[in-house]
Amino acid sequence: QVQVVESGGDSVQAGGSLSLSCVVSGSIFRGNTMAWYRQTPGKQRELVAVISTGGATKFVDSVKGRFAISRDNANNMAYLQMNSLKPEDTGVYFCNAVRLYGTNYSTLGSWGQGTQVTVFS
Repeated sequence: QVQVVESGGDSVQAGGSLSLSCVVSGSIFRGNTMAWYRQTPGKQRELVAVISTGGATKFVDSVKGRFAISRDNANNMAYLQMNSLKPEDTGVYFCNAVRLYGTNYSTLGSWGQGTQVTVFS
C-alpha cells in the first residue's frame, strides 16, 4: 500500500525557492512527527527537518534559516518550503512519519518515490 506521495520538485536556479508537499496515509500521520529527508546519489538519506504534532520544528544546521516545515492535520499533508536554495541542496527529497527512539528517528511508513530537486549555479 502506498503511504507517502511527494511532489513539487523541480530544477531551480541558486537563490531561488521551491515548495514541496506530500500526502500521507492517515494511519501513520495521526499522532506522529513528520519528517523530510534528502538523498544524493551514492549517499544515504539525510534527515533535513521534523515537525511534531503540536508544530515544534527542528532542522539540520545546513538549512536553518532557509527552510520551513509545516503540516496540515486536516488533510494529512506535510510541506517543506525551501528558500535561498544552494547547489548543495540538490537531491531527492522524501517525507515520512517518524518516531524518536533515544537519539534516532525511525520511519513508520514505506518510502515513497521522492521528488527530485536540482539547484544549478
